[in-house]
Amino acid sequence: MNAALEYIFIEVPTRDEISGIIRLYRQQGWWGEGPDDPDHVRCLAAGSHSFLTVRAQAQVIGMGRAISDGASDAYIQDVTVDPRWRGKGLGTRIIQKIIERLEADRIFWIALIAEQNSHPFYRKLGFAPMADSTPMLRFQRPHP
Repeated sequence: MNAALEYIFIEVPTRDEISGIIRLYRQQGWWGEGPDDPDHVRCLAAGSHSFLTVRAQAQVIGMGRAISDGASDAYIQDVTVDPRWRGKGLGTRIIQKIIERLEADRIFWIALIAEQNSHPFYRKLGFAPMADSTPMLRFQRPHP
Protein backbone atom coordinates (compact mmCIF):
# COMPACT_ATOMS: atom_id res chain seq x y z
CA MET A 1 0.00 0.00 0.00
CA ASN A 2 2.92 2.31 -0.64
CA ALA A 3 1.66 3.11 -4.14
CA ALA A 4 1.80 6.66 -5.42
CA LEU A 5 -1.57 8.31 -4.97
CA GLU A 6 -3.31 10.44 -7.55
CA TYR A 7 -6.05 12.95 -6.70
CA ILE A 8 -8.05 13.55 -9.87
CA PHE A 9 -11.18 15.63 -10.44
CA ILE A 10 -13.47 13.95 -12.96
CA GLU A 11 -16.38 15.16 -15.05
CA VAL A 12 -17.00 12.19 -17.32
CA PRO A 13 -16.01 8.98 -15.52
CA THR A 14 -14.53 6.06 -17.40
CA ARG A 15 -15.93 2.54 -17.08
CA ASP A 16 -13.18 1.65 -14.57
CA GLU A 17 -13.84 4.82 -12.56
CA ILE A 18 -17.56 4.05 -12.49
CA SER A 19 -16.86 0.55 -11.22
CA GLY A 20 -14.59 1.90 -8.45
CA ILE A 21 -17.08 4.59 -7.46
CA ILE A 22 -19.93 2.07 -7.23
CA ARG A 23 -17.72 -0.18 -5.08
CA LEU A 24 -16.98 2.72 -2.69
CA TYR A 25 -20.67 3.67 -2.38
CA ARG A 26 -21.48 0.06 -1.55
CA GLN A 27 -18.58 -0.35 0.89
CA GLN A 28 -19.82 2.69 2.78
CA GLY A 29 -23.35 1.25 2.88
CA TRP A 30 -24.87 4.11 0.92
CA TRP A 31 -25.96 1.84 -1.95
CA GLY A 32 -27.37 -1.65 -1.90
CA GLU A 33 -26.28 -4.66 -3.89
CA GLY A 34 -28.68 -4.12 -6.80
CA PRO A 35 -27.60 -3.97 -10.43
CA ASP A 36 -24.93 -1.43 -11.34
CA ASP A 37 -26.21 1.83 -12.80
CA PRO A 38 -23.35 3.50 -14.68
CA ASP A 39 -25.66 6.27 -15.93
CA HIS A 40 -26.43 7.25 -12.34
CA VAL A 41 -22.71 7.64 -11.61
CA ARG A 42 -22.28 9.68 -14.79
CA CYS A 43 -25.11 11.98 -13.65
CA LEU A 44 -23.54 12.36 -10.19
CA ALA A 45 -20.23 13.39 -11.71
CA ALA A 46 -21.77 15.70 -14.30
CA GLY A 47 -24.09 17.35 -11.79
CA SER A 48 -21.44 17.95 -9.15
CA HIS A 49 -19.47 21.15 -8.89
CA SER A 50 -16.47 18.90 -8.36
CA PHE A 51 -16.05 15.15 -8.06
CA LEU A 52 -12.66 14.05 -6.75
CA THR A 53 -11.28 10.52 -6.95
CA VAL A 54 -8.20 9.15 -5.24
CA ARG A 55 -6.35 6.42 -7.08
CA ALA A 56 -3.61 3.96 -6.30
CA GLN A 57 -2.27 2.02 -9.27
CA ALA A 58 -5.24 3.25 -11.36
CA GLN A 59 -7.79 1.83 -8.87
CA VAL A 60 -10.27 4.25 -7.26
CA ILE A 61 -9.70 3.99 -3.50
CA GLY A 62 -11.35 7.21 -2.31
CA MET A 63 -13.73 9.94 -3.40
CA GLY A 64 -15.62 13.03 -2.42
CA ARG A 65 -17.73 15.60 -4.18
CA ALA A 66 -19.23 19.04 -3.80
CA ILE A 67 -22.56 20.25 -5.08
CA SER A 68 -23.08 23.96 -5.61
CA ASP A 69 -24.89 26.66 -7.52
CA GLY A 70 -21.43 27.81 -8.58
CA ALA A 71 -21.98 31.30 -7.18
CA SER A 72 -22.30 31.28 -3.41
CA ASP A 73 -22.94 28.04 -1.50
CA ALA A 74 -21.59 24.49 -1.63
CA TYR A 75 -22.16 21.24 0.17
CA ILE A 76 -19.53 18.53 0.47
CA GLN A 77 -20.84 15.00 0.40
CA ASP A 78 -20.05 11.37 -0.37
CA VAL A 79 -16.56 11.49 1.14
CA THR A 80 -15.23 7.99 1.68
CA VAL A 81 -12.04 5.97 1.51
CA ASP A 82 -11.67 2.23 0.97
CA PRO A 83 -11.37 0.67 4.45
CA ARG A 84 -7.95 -0.78 3.58
CA TRP A 85 -6.63 2.75 3.00
CA ARG A 86 -8.15 4.55 6.00
CA GLY A 87 -5.99 6.20 8.63
CA LYS A 88 -3.45 7.45 6.09
CA GLY A 89 -4.73 11.00 5.66
CA LEU A 90 -6.59 10.44 2.38
CA GLY A 91 -9.93 11.69 3.71
CA THR A 92 -8.28 14.86 5.01
CA ARG A 93 -6.61 15.45 1.65
CA ILE A 94 -9.92 14.87 -0.19
CA ILE A 95 -11.61 17.58 1.89
CA GLN A 96 -8.67 19.97 1.49
CA LYS A 97 -8.59 19.57 -2.29
CA ILE A 98 -12.36 20.05 -2.62
CA ILE A 99 -12.19 23.18 -0.46
CA GLU A 100 -9.28 24.51 -2.52
CA ARG A 101 -11.30 23.99 -5.70
CA LEU A 102 -14.39 25.70 -4.23
CA GLU A 103 -12.42 28.66 -2.91
CA ALA A 104 -10.63 29.04 -6.26
CA ASP A 105 -14.14 29.46 -7.70
CA ARG A 106 -14.87 32.07 -4.99
CA ILE A 107 -17.30 29.83 -3.09
CA PHE A 108 -16.63 30.30 0.60
CA TRP A 109 -19.87 29.13 2.29
CA ILE A 110 -19.16 25.39 2.50
CA ALA A 111 -21.32 22.99 4.51
CA LEU A 112 -21.76 19.27 5.00
CA ILE A 113 -23.67 16.78 7.10
CA ALA A 114 -21.40 14.65 9.27
CA GLU A 115 -23.00 11.20 9.17
CA GLN A 116 -22.20 8.07 11.15
CA ASN A 117 -20.42 9.92 13.97
CA SER A 118 -17.87 11.45 11.58
CA HIS A 119 -18.13 14.92 13.17
CA PRO A 120 -14.77 14.64 15.04
CA PHE A 121 -13.03 14.14 11.67
CA TYR A 122 -14.69 17.23 10.19
CA ARG A 123 -14.11 19.34 13.32
CA LYS A 124 -10.35 18.82 12.87
CA LEU A 125 -10.73 20.30 9.38
CA GLY A 126 -12.42 23.49 10.59
CA PHE A 127 -16.09 22.53 10.39
CA ALA A 128 -18.45 23.19 13.31
CA PRO A 129 -22.15 22.63 13.96
CA MET A 130 -24.36 25.35 12.53
CA ALA A 131 -26.19 27.20 15.28
CA ASP A 132 -29.97 26.90 15.14
CA SER A 133 -29.81 24.37 12.29
CA THR A 134 -31.07 20.83 11.96
CA PRO A 135 -30.30 18.60 8.98
CA MET A 136 -33.57 17.48 7.44
CA LEU A 137 -34.52 15.00 4.75
CA ARG A 138 -37.81 14.79 2.90
CA PHE A 139 -37.25 11.82 0.64
CA GLN A 140 -34.71 9.04 0.54
CA ARG A 141 -34.77 6.60 -2.32
CA PRO A 142 -32.57 3.53 -1.93
CA HIS A 143 -30.13 3.12 -4.77
CA PRO A 144 -30.67 -0.09 -6.73
